[in-house]
Amino acid sequence: MIGSYQAQSQARVDAALEPLFQAPSVELERLYQAMRYSVMNGGKRVRPLLAYAACEALGGHAEQANGAACAVELIHAYSLVHDDLPAMDDDDLRRGQPTTHKAFDEACAILAGDGLQSLAFDALLDPRLSTLNDATRLAMVRTLAKAAGPAGMVGGQAIDLGSVGLRLDQTALEFMHRHKTGALIEASVRLGALASERAGDAELDALQQYAQAIGLAFQVQDDILDVESDTATLGKRQGADIARDKPTYPALLGLDAAKAYALELRDQALDALRPFDAAAEPLRALARYIVERRN
Repeated sequence: MIGSYQAQSQARVDAALEPLFQAPSVELERLYQAMRYSVMNGGKRVRPLLAYAACEALGGHAEQANGAACAVELIHAYSLVHDDLPAMDDDDLRRGQPTTHKAFDEACAILAGDGLQSLAFDALLDPRLSTLNDATRLAMVRTLAKAAGPAGMVGGQAIDLGSVGLRLDQTALEFMHRHKTGALIEASVRLGALASERAGDAELDALQQYAQAIGLAFQVQDDILDVESDTATLGKRQGADIARDKPTYPALLGLDAAKAYALELRDQALDALRPFDAAAEPLRALARYIVERRN
């Protein structure tokens, strides 16, 4: 099921994203080309899928979540552009292609990331993408700002950079990844739920439990793939975390225990969805996919 749902959702969000990269003047062509390159050069689109699936789980139509889906993918892309820079992870390969600072230049990559971040918030407010009431849009902007900022993803990246060479315990490692990776995944689910305009407190609480579990499972599986996969499959340099002496779940727990923990987190996510009916099946399939993916 997830294959067809993923393809359908990828096509939907890509169609919504494409018009956002039309440069308003010839002077800005190169900047917009770099922004487009950073977003439209592949990717699993897991975060948009979560936004669409959460919206549909509450009885909304997927199109209502177009703004949310675009916004989380733009934030995700901006974070990757900046993470890949020489001052951070210094990566040359992303999604099987040269990273943005290699395809363009370092200054252009920094500006492209800045532009994508701003464009994400514009997408939440763009009536061409979704028609929602003002109160819903405000709640969505606040959700994304918190998740993407210093109390969320950016804070997690700061902790990550400061943890190189350190031996974190599991509590500290999970704190870092609940911010660096988990915050935007949680926001993707919440934004999709808000876009349905049918989300009550009980539904939001259950979806938050689901999102917290899969957000951590996503990072655990990433760490496992950094050990087990290869560069061609991953589309980025395999073994990069080991080479940089970053703390990871396999290094902390052992590979077999890390795999078992990923499955435990998947089961926690599925348990959180027990109150939901068959409309939440894409969310269930995504929980399984996150720990079964090979890239």
